Amino acid sequence: MAATKEKEEGSAPTTELERWVRTYLNYLTIEKNRSRKTRENYERCLSKFLAFTKIKSPANITIDLVSDFRNSLDEQGLKKVTQGYYVIAIRNFLKFLRKRDVETLAAEKIELPKAGSRQIETIRPEDLVRLLEAPLASAAAKKRSPLLRDLRDSAILETFFSTGLRLAELCSLSRYADWKRGEISVRGKGDKLRVVFISDRARDAIKAYLDKRTDPEEKLFVSLDRKDKVIGPITHRAVQRIVERRAKEAGIPERIHAHLLRHSFATDLLINGADLRSVQELLGHANIATTQIYTHLTNKQLREVHEKFHDRNAQK
Repeated sequence: MAATKEKEEGSAPTTELERWVRTYLNYLTIEKNRSRKTRENYERCLSKFLAFTKIKSPANITIDLVSDFRNSLDEQGLKKVTQGYYVIAIRNFLKFLRKRDVETLAAEKIELPKAGSRQIETIRPEDLVRLLEAPLASAAAKKRSPLLRDLRDSAILETFFSTGLRLAELCSLSRYADWKRGEISVRGKGDKLRVVFISDRARDAIKAYLDKRTDPEEKLFVSLDRKDKVIGPITHRAVQRIVERRAKEAGIPERIHAHLLRHSFATDLLINGADLRSVQELLGHANIATTQIYTHLTNKQLREVHEKFHDRNAQK
């Protein structure tokens, strides 16, 4: 743990292997243009591997050491998908070393763990409607005009469902984008630009919110104090708390998190006939296999239709 902590604090590498890890992390950010978050994730995974194995050279990496490390992750009770992140980090690091003609274990000798079928949760349509209406409904129930926070929360929820943005993408939006056009460019994972579209409802919600803003803050969504005064750009955690609070106000018993709105955006498109490639583009997925996790929901819809009409025929 001490070795891992030292790396996170940016201490200078002391072994050949640590120097190559640092070179690889710089390669990710400078040459591959990966995000700071991606670098941090790779650094955490590789630092933990080095702390466990205590080896000092790339030539010391063996399949047995990797297997022992994977077993240790499993013994710690980490989920299979989390274990997979560590394995992917190690494999990609080994591929980088081989490209630099460094003697080490061949990445192909490490098998990736088989991922179980990922189950995507969405919000029931009736709950989604209540959630989107919750901020303004709350103000109406209290017989008062909407506060800035009500208008902000309404704009956040409508924008989430209209665009399918990731949480980080939503927090990075600028208030000075041309919201009247109904489409904007966002910079997603891997620093890739894509176009997302704004529904009329979301556009109206954003306008009502911005019309009430009098501060100079550049970000579209801001944090507020108890007196409704702007105190800075909104944080990821603040958005999550907003979604959770408004869900409770809407009477939704399940825990609702921000990413559920992205899931609902994708499945709503697919259920209504959008093709998978288009949804992939709108979500900003690099690989269509990532988008395919949503198809089990549309398949469920087809199953329900089949069972309904099949049972009807059987009764004749």
